[in-house]
Order: sequence, then structure tokens, then C-alpha cells
Amino acid sequence: MKQVAVIGSGTMGNGIAHAFAQSGYTVSLIDISDDALKKALNTIEKNLGRQVEKGLIQEEAKKKALANITTTTFLKEGIKEADLVIEAATENVDLKLKIFREIDENTRPGTILASNTSSISITKIAASTKSPENVIGMHFMNPVPVMKLVEVIRGYATSDAVTKTIMDLSRALGKIPVEVNDYPGFVANRILMPMINEAIYTLYEGVAGVNEIDTVMKLGMAHPMGPLQLADFIGLDTCLSILQVLHQGFGNPKYAPCPLLVNMVQAGHRGVKSGNGFYKYTPGSKDLVVADRFKRS
Repeated sequence: MKQVAVIGSGTMGNGIAHAFAQSGYTVSLIDISDDALKKALNTIEKNLGRQVEKGLIQEEAKKKALANITTTTFLKEGIKEADLVIEAATENVDLKLKIFREIDENTRPGTILASNTSSISITKIAASTKSPENVIGMHFMNPVPVMKLVEVIRGYATSDAVTKTIMDLSRALGKIPVEVNDYPGFVANRILMPMINEAIYTLYEGVAGVNEIDTVMKLGMAHPMGPLQLADFIGLDTCLSILQVLHQGFGNPKYAPCPLLVNMVQAGHRGVKSGNGFYKYTPGSKDLVVADRFKRS
């Protein structure tokens, strides 16, 4: 496997492209917007630069990684020679099904089609293609160049050979793959999202404030980041989407998203990406400031 195509150049997409390019793979990064692709390349260059500054890689390795990446807004062109296509688009089932139907029609026989989805059924995605045995989940963690875990999700029809290939490939990237079966939320988000949702309910019901909730979990449970800050980092809209998948998939009220989370997303407060969530974010500042509406007198 030499040629990889990544569809979507946002936070996860550019991180996946970075990881593959740094490991010597040729990467085609695809998005619908030239501006998005330019922003992605700038992010990758900046992150590689940080690795150089920290002595993790040499300047020459940075140059080689950047040289391994090409960009295009033409999906058919970007995927036609790929051995592996990884979809890293927005967590929207209809969009993912549309993308997979298109890549299924425009890739060579035997190409492995992977989704970076954090909760949507791989089996459902695979059923939209002619070769469901070649479809698998590769759920990378954010930030991709740093985090070691890859959740490898087998759909109902995913072949043993494809699963082995992706497990081996993940190790070649320096990652630690964990094979899981295809049920709502897989493992990571089936456990993580109810915790985040419960933290939001704890705030919603007035048990404690934003800083207090996060402090308890950081100091009491040794979490590097409190659940409300983590929700902002993931994206409140993404958290809501995953909880909706869990709630619908299991039909269990324990997965119902907190009304506060629903209201925040409807108001456009999506966390770091929008500049406002449980905390407010100012470009260039690393200070963690509780959002005005959640400040306690």
C-alpha cells in the first residue's frame, strides 16, 4: 500500500494526511474548497514545524512529508490511483453515504474504503457500496499526529484480510490499533459521550459550575482535560451528533442528549471551532476562560 487518499481537510483529515505523509505514504488530500486545502496545508506545515522544534523529527523529514502531499478539489482525480481511501468528512450519515457511493464507483477493484466516523454504522456505510467486504472504520483520535490509538471497526461484511491489512497499516504509522465490532459509538464514544453528557447535565441542574466540574474530574480522576473542556475541543455539534446516534441506535433514554447541549448547538455555540462553548476562546490566547453565561457570581 503506497497511495492514500483522504477526503476532508478539516481537523481530522489534515491530521490523518500528516500521519501518513510523515510515514512515507503518498497522500492525496481532497476537499470541495481550495481555501480549506490551503488552510489544511498550513496547519500540517505548522504542526510538522513544532515537531522539528521539539527535536522529534529533522527539517529534512518535514520537507519530505510536505512533498508527499498533493491537494485537489476533484474527488475522482484524487482517488483514482488510491490503494486506500479514508473519508474524514462531517459526522453526517447522509453525506457519508453519498461520498461512499461516489468513491465506490471511481476506485479500482480491491481498494480499501475506510471511514474515520466516530459513531456512524460501518455496516450501513458499507451497504451503500458494491464491495462491503472492503469497507472498514479507522477512527483516529484528535490530535492525530500525537494520539496513538486507532479504533478499527469491522462492519458486518468486512473481510478478515481487510481487517488485518488495516491493523498492520496502523502499526506501520506508529499507532496502536484496537479491533472492535460495529455497534453504536463503538467503544470510545459509547463510554466517553455518556460521561460528557452527564457532566453537561450536572451543569444544567445547577450541581456545580463549569470550572468546578472540570476540576473535580481532572484532580479527582486524573483526566488531563475536564469533560466540558473536552466537549468544546471535540465540538459540541459533534458530541450532539454522536449522542443522537447512540440514542437512536440503542433506544435507551440514558443516551438522550442534555437539553442544554441541544440549545447551545442550536445557538451556534459549538466550542473551540466557533470560539464559544462552555469556555470562550480568543485567537492566540491559551487562557481557559469560562463563557460569560456560565460564570458564577
